[in-house]
Amino acid sequence: MQRYAEPLARLIEELRKLPGVGGKTAQRYAFHLLRASDDDARALAEALTALKSSLRLCSVCHNVTDVDPCAYCANATRNQRVVCVVEEPTSIASIERTRSFNGAYHVLHGTLSPLHGVGPDQLRIHSLVTRVETGEIEEVILATSPTLEGEATADWIADLLRRLPVRITRIATGVPAGSDLEYVDEVSMARALEGRRDV
Repeated sequence: MQRYAEPLARLIEELRKLPGVGGKTAQRYAFHLLRASDDDARALAEALTALKSSLRLCSVCHNVTDVDPCAYCANATRNQRVVCVVEEPTSIASIERTRSFNGAYHVLHGTLSPLHGVGPDQLRIHSLVTRVETGEIEEVILATSPTLEGEATADWIADLLRRLPVRITRIATGVPAGSDLEYVDEVSMARALEGRRDV
C-alpha cells in the first residue's frame, strides 16, 4: 500500500467519508486539490467553513436555510395551508423542479428505522403534529419514499394526524412515465394497480 505524506493522507481519509466516495476517488480528489491554485483551495475551505457556520434549520419546517424562517415558509405567495412532508431537504428540490406544488414543506430528516435506532423522537414528527394542531393546516401530503422505512414513516404520521381535522394524502407511486412494463418490478406494478383511476 502506498504511503502518502500525513496532510495528504488525512485529506484522503476525510474525503472517503463522503457518500459514494471510495479510496480511489478520494485520492483523485485529494491530488486535484493539491494541484489547484491556493485561491481555489482557500475558496473551497471557506465554503466548507461557511456551510457549517451560516446554515441552520428553519424553525418552522426544518429545511436547511441561512435565514429563519426559510424562503418557503416566508413566501406569502405559497399556500401555507398545504404541507408536503419529505424525508430530507434534497427532496424539496425534486418537488420544486416539477413546478406543480406551491405549498409549504416539513422536513423529517430521515425515516423510522428501528434497526438503526431511529424512532419518532429522532425525527421532526412532533413539530409537524404541533403545526397541524394550530388548525391552520388543511392538508398534509406524505411524500416519503416508497421504501419499507418510508412507508412505515408515512403510516406512523398518518396515525398520529387522524385525530386532527386535516386532510391526509399520500403521493402516488407506481410505474414511472416513459418506462417499459416489461422491466417494472412487482412492487411498483402492484402500487400502479392499486392507484389506478378512471379515464
